[in-house]
Formats: sequence, C-alpha cells, structure tokens
Amino acid sequence: MELKAHAALIIIDQQKGILQPRLGRRNNPSAEERILDLLGFWRRSGRPVIHVQHLSRSPESVFWPEQSGVDFQERFLPQDGEWLIQKQVPDAFCATGLEAKLREAGIGQLIIVGVATNNSVESTARTAGNLGFDAWVAEDACFTFDKADYFSTLRSAEEVHAMSLGNLHGEYATVVSTGHILAAG
Repeated sequence: MELKAHAALIIIDQQKGILQPRLGRRNNPSAEERILDLLGFWRRSGRPVIHVQHLSRSPESVFWPEQSGVDFQERFLPQDGEWLIQKQVPDAFCATGLEAKLREAGIGQLIIVGVATNNSVESTARTAGNLGFDAWVAEDACFTFDKADYFSTLRSAEEVHAMSLGNLHGEYATVVSTGHILAAG
C-alpha cells in the first residue's frame, strides 16, 4: 500500500468536549499522541489536513456550540491553509461540501483519525468508501467509549472499537496502524 503525495489527513472531532469525564471510560489512551504523530508528518510533508468540528444540535451534547466543549483542543488547532469542515451529524460528508472540495482538489486518498471510532469515524469512513475514495482508518489514532449494545449488554470501549474497525476493514476502508501509514509515506 502506498501513501499518495496528496493524501488528506481527516482529523475528526478533536474538541475540548471529548475530554469530558461524563462520556465514560474510553480505550486507547495514546490515540491523541498517534494523531499528533500523523499531524506532524502531514504538516512537514505539505499534505492536506482537514479538521472536522462537530456543532451539535443538542444542548446536552459536549459539542453544543454555546459552550467551550465545541472548541478545538489547543494541540489540534487548525493552522493557516488547513481545511475546516463543520458538521451537525456524525458523517463529515453529510451537508458539508466535503466531497466536492476533495474532488476539486484532486484528492482520492483519505486517512481518517479521531473520535469516536463507532460514531463519526465509522460514519465518515463508510461514506468515503461508498463514494469511491481510498479510505484508511488509523486504528491506534481513534478511540471510543464503553457502550451498551441493543440488547442492553455493556460492551467495553475496546470491544466497541474492535467491532467498529471490523465493520470497516475490507469493505469501506483499510484499517492500519499509524506506524504503517508513516512507513508508507
């Protein structure tokens, strides 16, 4: 697998609200460090970086626009020349113009990282794959939270993360490690 010169790094929902303890127990405590590894590599190589910011429609959300949780974490602030995509639903393609911007820029390969694995990351990766993009998900640069399944069985964040990646791999995206991506670049 080859990392293209114009591959875009899509960083999903790295906002202050995702750090709220009320979201519960999470997996992959080093995910942010892996995202920063990729972000540094992307910036040094001049590849496109896309920051996705969730603006929730729900006042109970950690991403409700009228409080500080909606703001990007300092370490993930967009820099000049980087794209900002604002979304109101988990899928970064839905009603944002992202697909048109990518096609206009000639970008066909997407590296997707961020939160939550089973929500915005999975939703965005599914659409990317369905639209024909070469989507990669960095499994160690994503995380999620403990969650009850449909039948009320509590699943650990590790189980939720693994199932989400399993849903994506081979059908919608290629799931790889950060190390693999950096080695391919």
